[in-house]
Amino acid sequence: MHTGPQGESRPDTMISLNNKRILLGVTGSVAAYKSAELVRRLRDAGAELRVVLTRGGAGFVTPLTFQALSGNPVHTELLDTEAEAAMGHIALARWADAVVVAPASANFISRLAQGRADDLLSAICLATAAPIAIAPAMNQQMWANAATRENLQWLSNRGITQFGPADGDQACGETGPGRMLEAEQIAQRVAGLFETGALAGRRVLITAGPTREAIDPVRYLSNRSSGKMGYAIAEAAAEAGATVVLVSGPTALDTPPRVQRIDVQSARQMCDAVMQRVADSDIFIGTAAVADYRPVAVAPHKIKKTEHTLTLQLQRNPDILAEVAALDGGPFTVGFAAETEALETHAREKLQRKGLDMIAANQVGANTAFEVDDNALLILTADDRQQLPEARKSVLGRQLIEIIAARLGPRN
Repeated sequence: MHTGPQGESRPDTMISLNNKRILLGVTGSVAAYKSAELVRRLRDAGAELRVVLTRGGAGFVTPLTFQALSGNPVHTELLDTEAEAAMGHIALARWADAVVVAPASANFISRLAQGRADDLLSAICLATAAPIAIAPAMNQQMWANAATRENLQWLSNRGITQFGPADGDQACGETGPGRMLEAEQIAQRVAGLFETGALAGRRVLITAGPTREAIDPVRYLSNRSSGKMGYAIAEAAAEAGATVVLVSGPTALDTPPRVQRIDVQSARQMCDAVMQRVADSDIFIGTAAVADYRPVAVAPHKIKKTEHTLTLQLQRNPDILAEVAALDGGPFTVGFAAETEALETHAREKLQRKGLDMIAANQVGANTAFEVDDNALLILTADDRQQLPEARKSVLGRQLIEIIAARLGPRN
């Protein structure tokens, strides 16, 4: 925060929401006109926007306004045949990195507290795994009503964040609490949803992506890993306040902000990079799809096509995860298990065999986990089990970091 000329606090104007997908819900309040400015602020910060407009909200601002400002179609109806065929409420719920309802009317707050799903916005809020924030806007007497206070307490207990309201003149002519915060203030707080501080002071080492094991100068053995999950976890760890080093196999992804990236090609190179840095790490998260085997010999020149068959002799690569887990006084070690069958059985066996502190297991196969934006994770420890339902990998990355941070507790 900066301080103004009279000492009042005002929000920083430089915020970043790069690569964040924000779903903005606009409900029935005269403050809906401020939401148009909020769309501009969020887009200026780098966010991608989808707007869901309730019938009450459309009574104050038209869908066309939000479509022009967001650059995307506006969603209004739960049972819209065209929308359900393309991006229905479940798809929107999975798409979002955060859901922000601004303004949130007293009526919508009540319906959200009840867990209703009889319009598009409330259904999305019920279906999403992303963080939800509301910016209340209503008459000061409605704000003070015991029913509103009770509804807000219910929402707080369920982890829904509240932005404001402010105090001042209201459209009804009264004065008091209930004004929606200004667009700049809300945009600042939306950015703060991702800056949790849960790993402040921690040092996190992460591996991501595939490895490539050379056969000859032009060919290699590899796998379908895109690196998206590992990069999402690295970004989430940095947002949680950690110092993050990402050891990455070959990917087409941009380095997350505030993350130091070390590029490698082979499993042995990845192992060397990890072992050089692991002593300085509090947490190790092995998301990379490391090749189990490599060719015994790499041909010095391109192998020519001469015979009908070609035999490659392979040897085991180092087991990076097991080596880190076996270190005396080593970091809290989290492994990943990509399985095509018996997900929990194989993941728990790997957890025990390698001596891991935690494992995140995901089902793989056609159109699952690899090269896609969505995933689902089963988180296992020796004494716990948590299922993270299908969501964007960015959302799952933040959820996993929250689980790790809760397991470790605050840094002494």
